[in-house]
Amino acid sequence: MENNFKKYWRIDENITFLNHGSFGATPIPILEKQAELRNLIEKEPVKFFVRDYEEYYENARISLSNFIGSSQKDIVFVPNATTGVNTALRSIPLKENDEIIVTNQEYNACRNALNYIAKEKNAVVKEVEIPFPVKSFDEILEKLINSVTKKTKYLLIDHISSPTALIVDAKTIVKEMKRLGVETIVDGAHSTGQIPLNLKEIEPAYYTSNCHKWLCTPKGSAFLYVREDFQKITKPLVISHGENSPRTDKSKFFLEFFWTGTGDPTPFLTIPCAIDFFNTLIEGGLYEIMKRNRKLCLQARDFICQKLSIEKPCPDEMVGSMASFPISDSKIEPKPPLFIDSLQDKLFFDYKIEVPIIYFPKYPKRILRISAQIYNDFEEYQRLSEILKKLI
Repeated sequence: MENNFKKYWRIDENITFLNHGSFGATPIPILEKQAELRNLIEKEPVKFFVRDYEEYYENARISLSNFIGSSQKDIVFVPNATTGVNTALRSIPLKENDEIIVTNQEYNACRNALNYIAKEKNAVVKEVEIPFPVKSFDEILEKLINSVTKKTKYLLIDHISSPTALIVDAKTIVKEMKRLGVETIVDGAHSTGQIPLNLKEIEPAYYTSNCHKWLCTPKGSAFLYVREDFQKITKPLVISHGENSPRTDKSKFFLEFFWTGTGDPTPFLTIPCAIDFFNTLIEGGLYEIMKRNRKLCLQARDFICQKLSIEKPCPDEMVGSMASFPISDSKIEPKPPLFIDSLQDKLFFDYKIEVPIIYFPKYPKRILRISAQIYNDFEEYQRLSEILKKLI
């Protein structure tokens, strides 16, 4: 049966694209909206940035805050979740020997930021090893709770892990950490558009997420949520006009993040368009798409695991629109500059399949991660499984 949704994307029809999770992919109507906004800017740049930009910004903020269950005043836009994590880590008050907990599944870029800032402030990074495969979320929660000491001040954790694609119960983690006197920074890079969010219920100190992945806006679109009691200490990475703005109609938090220098705001200004597009694409809108994607992802994971005689690596409730599973160890060490696994290269160049293979916990151990977006079909995963069975 022909997939009627593929026509909305510009993905190469010769490629079996099973890696939506890495960078997302933007539907044509949303790209057209971005082009419209760019034309509007170039028609009269001064008018747009000086007179009109704030209204567009606020409209996007309202649209997104309604979707993620947040107050409009608690979110600002950033280019990506890595910027959001860096902003949070730069802003929190760390003293010598203060501890920050992180897991071994934290995204490498954000782990690097944590290590750098901890070293700069003589703080201590404590790594908690989360196994993969994993039996339950409770196993993860217990390890996190047991790692807390009197010196622990913060936890940095992925809502959906990048390498393993595990979804954790962020609300429970934040609540338990708060009970122990620990504040939580949630890296939700993959969450927006993949799973339902309600930040008013989660209530972390910080939460950041990309919109260009599963909400499918153009690249360079993300948000940073900052709980109200942390907003006064939170500064953007670039200090600009908001620092000494005389305005009193908006919070200092908003004014500092709203303008950090001239750039292209169109990626996040398309958020209302993206939400409208998906909500009208099928009956039930975005939440129905999330359900469909998850159902396809679980079906594909289970089928591939069965074909390769692999045990399911985690409970179904920890899977969204991405799923990872261990495969055989690599026998060829990756080479610079890309350090891409040889099997990933073979799948791409010989079979035209785009799917990531990740070294985890480290080379030569590796896992394969699939993504399921509405433009994907089950037959694509069947083909992948047949090829994998021949190659590994």
